[in-house]
Amino acid sequence: MGTYLVTQLDRSGGRSTPDVVQAAVDGGVDVVQLREKHASARDRYEVGREVRAVTADAGVTLVVNDRVDIAAAIGADGVHLGDDDVPVSVAREQLGDDAIVGRSVSTVAGARAAEEAGADYLGVGAVFATDTKDTDPEQSEIGTERVSAIADAVSIPFVGIGGVTPGNAADVVAAGADGVAVVSAITAADDPADATRHLADSVAAGRDRR
Repeated sequence: MGTYLVTQLDRSGGRSTPDVVQAAVDGGVDVVQLREKHASARDRYEVGREVRAVTADAGVTLVVNDRVDIAAAIGADGVHLGDDDVPVSVAREQLGDDAIVGRSVSTVAGARAAEEAGADYLGVGAVFATDTKDTDPEQSEIGTERVSAIADAVSIPFVGIGGVTPGNAADVVAAGADGVAVVSAITAADDPADATRHLADSVAAGRDRR
């Protein structure tokens, strides 16, 4: 779970989401989350089918943001849920016991609750300032100290997300995260494959600092 790409077409410099995912896969990405918040359900499904083909061929984990139905329809490995989505238990019932169910959290209490609810992993953030997602002020720029507190509070893996770049990813991992999730750091890069490699190097450096 070291490097985790969250897709977003409008940050992709005119490239298609499947093309960006293929480049990230070529760069060694570990997990891809199909987000595409502004697309219709039909478009997300169609793009998701293409992305599933890319990730399946490479053995890369694919989860779908929010939509349990789309995750099931494209044969994704699981789903990633937020505060306004169905409960973890419902997603598990719909997708099966083997599905991966992730949960977005920003507090220690939220992390503990998600673990108790049966989440397999967490997305923790926003660690730093970000403009790729609208977040409540209390969920913005939580910093690496909060990352450390959550690492001490739960036993399931988690990625830090929000304003993460190859330049600060090592700090997030050194604080206790198992990896980092990014949007622009890969999708907006001139060379997404190379950007993925640099991100992985930063994650490795963070692990060395623990």
